[in-house]
Amino acid sequence: VGVCLFYFTLLFFTLSIFVCVYKGMRTRRGLCYPNPKVNMCIENKIIKRKRNDFSGIGDRRKRSKLSPEITGHHPDLFDSLPDDLVVSILCKLTSSAASPADFVNVLITCKRLNGLGHHSLVLSKASQKMLTVKAQNWSESAQRFLKQCADAGNVEACYTLGMIRFYCLQNRGSGASLMAKAAISSHAPSLYSLAVIQFNGSGGSKNDKDLRAGVALCARAAFLGHIDALRELGHCLQDGYGVKQNIAEGRRFLVQANARELAAVLSMTPSALTAGGWLTWNPLPHHRHGAGSGCPLLSDFGCNVPAPEAHPANQFLTEWFLNSSKGGVPGSGLRLCSHAGCGRPESRRHEFRRCSVCGTVNYCSRACQALDWKMRHKAECTPVERWIDEDGENDGNGEMGEEDQNMVES
Repeated sequence: VGVCLFYFTLLFFTLSIFVCVYKGMRTRRGLCYPNPKVNMCIENKIIKRKRNDFSGIGDRRKRSKLSPEITGHHPDLFDSLPDDLVVSILCKLTSSAASPADFVNVLITCKRLNGLGHHSLVLSKASQKMLTVKAQNWSESAQRFLKQCADAGNVEACYTLGMIRFYCLQNRGSGASLMAKAAISSHAPSLYSLAVIQFNGSGGSKNDKDLRAGVALCARAAFLGHIDALRELGHCLQDGYGVKQNIAEGRRFLVQANARELAAVLSMTPSALTAGGWLTWNPLPHHRHGAGSGCPLLSDFGCNVPAPEAHPANQFLTEWFLNSSKGGVPGSGLRLCSHAGCGRPESRRHEFRRCSVCGTVNYCSRACQALDWKMRHKAECTPVERWIDEDGENDGNGEMGEEDQNMVES
């Protein structure tokens, strides 16, 4: 009996092992026994058979249990990137964007980029060119986006939206506060614009002028490297306008402004400098003083260099009041600054100075007068004995005479 039980037990374990090997059981390490009929193991992984169930749509939404080697689908590595890294990449993009389209194309890529693209850190790094807005494309959504960038701490957005609100939308308080917010962060164009507002008393009456505040703002902007502010400060010192007269110091500031303007031209890309012959010599008098698109710095010496590019905010003002159907003229009897790159309008009658030689041009500042004189008006100015405005009264806000223009040349 004992021998029979022994052989019976041995036969039972032998059959059990054979059945386990036949069905392809796994070992404790996860490996599979060889199965000659059904190959259910691929690269040491167990793959379940796909169920042919077409009973309902809900089953189709279930994730496939097949391995990537069979389905051909690979996991999306973008989803595994942390948000901090994506925000850092978007900050680099917004700070180097050459147009708003570069940023918009990223926002419409996917939902995640659209959400992270409106992060306050990303909007605070937006470049000047990325915030460029055309006057014909101005809308409530464009204003809302600029306001969102300004709230994020972007000084360029504060300045652009402030200029638009102050001059175009005639929201003087809000526009001035936005420019002041940018000026506190040492934004040179905002400091210079606030100086022009103080010099002219823009948005108020003639008694609201504050010449000393204008000179202080110009000095701060000039210290930060703003060329127009440095040129304006030089004229103020030469004329004793809002500051004690110092002709020698004023001339020194004007020379520095010309030197910085030349340095800005030389820092341009070689393709921009070589296009159109940027340092051509024109020795003849009628060539030297001819009107053109050359830079005002070297026009008296017969040289022709590219004119400085206007700020997007000034381009918006020019388009709004001259080329856009949304804006139009600034108002009845109000004039625009005659410098093509400025675009500032008057906020009241006789706010800007008028040329006393011809009486046909007017400027918001001495810097604009100096730039436009050498770029265009020098060849067009025709002296007259007397000019009278529409009301029959001489302009009481000051004149820019021929001696001022000759001083600019020197």
